[in-house]
Amino acid sequence: MKIILKSTLLFAILFFTLTSQAQIAKVLDEVSAVVGDKIILKSYIEEQRVQMLRQRYYSDKDLRCEILEDQLYTKLLTNQAEIDTVEVGDRDIENELERRLSYFIGQLGSEEKVEEFFSKSIIDLKEEFRGTIRDQMISQKMQHEITQGITVIPTEVRRFYDNLSKDSIPTIPTTYEFQKITKYPVIDEMDVLEVKTRLEEFKKRISEGDNFASLAVLYSADVNTAKRGGELGYVGRGDLVPEFATVAFKLQKNEVSRIVKTEYGYHIIQMIDRKGERINARHILLKPKIKIEEKNKARNFLDSVRALIMADSISFDDAVAKFTDDKETRNGGGYILNLENNSIRFTQTQVDAAIAYAIKENPEGYITEPFESIDASNKPVLQIIKIRKKIDSHKANLAEDYTHIQEMALEKKKEEHIGTWIKDKKTSTYIRVAKEFHNCDFQYPWIQTEE
Repeated sequence: MKIILKSTLLFAILFFTLTSQAQIAKVLDEVSAVVGDKIILKSYIEEQRVQMLRQRYYSDKDLRCEILEDQLYTKLLTNQAEIDTVEVGDRDIENELERRLSYFIGQLGSEEKVEEFFSKSIIDLKEEFRGTIRDQMISQKMQHEITQGITVIPTEVRRFYDNLSKDSIPTIPTTYEFQKITKYPVIDEMDVLEVKTRLEEFKKRISEGDNFASLAVLYSADVNTAKRGGELGYVGRGDLVPEFATVAFKLQKNEVSRIVKTEYGYHIIQMIDRKGERINARHILLKPKIKIEEKNKARNFLDSVRALIMADSISFDDAVAKFTDDKETRNGGGYILNLENNSIRFTQTQVDAAIAYAIKENPEGYITEPFESIDASNKPVLQIIKIRKKIDSHKANLAEDYTHIQEMALEKKKEEHIGTWIKDKKTSTYIRVAKEFHNCDFQYPWIQTEE
């Protein structure tokens, strides 16, 4: 386990604490280590080990030792962050909390399955995970403070690559770069009017005594919150789209808002409670129906655009600039951004399912026929995709994969710097590790010689 490259381990640890407490027998709470005024319990290490094994996490080291070293490093960072007054904002914490919950919803299949797995509601999970995520984000920010000035020059990258053993040279999986042209089906104004009329009827029923939450359960198109009566849980302004936040934060307790239009559809909102700059509200979302004939019009339009490109009457790049409905990608040539690594390259496992099905095993330069998918706002969209670049799986080399090798060299240099930092902080920070862990093959020398 490389401490500076420990995201998989941290991800598992951060999200399985509650589950393990509920589902496994607790060992005696002995102190396994102390860093400054922070302790690491033996029960915590055991809980994480069991849960990570359940998730089929593999390590060629003793997993208890690996978890302990991760915690030693995290506690040292957190301890230093308190000294240096390093903090993270509430908005950043909430965004990270939502990202990780979304990951587990994707892994387990639904919010209901996540709640069943943890034996807690999503709202309760958010409240209980928030502090843990805050501490982890602070430690990550502290690590960034320590390593932010480190860079590598081309000669260092080449030297790093030349010193790699044959077995250490990574295999780069097949990667793709995609461009897209999108077309949203037109929504009929009568369908919008129908949605607004229904929401006005809901407001009238609520004013006459009907329960907002009950109506949300029955009618809201937000499937993630409908089962909770439309309740969002405590959120900050940054967790909400601007149009929604502007209205929601002005509401008084139990007040119901006017109709609010966002990229997701049309809402009415009811304030439940407010704690400083965080509110708990519920909402009902309705979306205008999209007629089949409008989807067909969008499909036919993209068919004609594709025909022009295939006939060399227009380039794909020019077609993006002229025809796409996607404002975010129009100025960028239609390239699709990989949100996992903030690049335009995708491995096969990172490709969206709808795109993967459309491109299948086709070669570089292939342009799909129009197909329907769902955008980030859960709205239907028609699109055509071009495989702009396809690089088959191969052993990494400096000519094709310089950026990847550069990142490896940089991480190696950062690890070495972290090791120096740990040795330095050990002289001014009390660190003690229980004797049963003295035989661990740690990456860094945590054991004091006098122990």
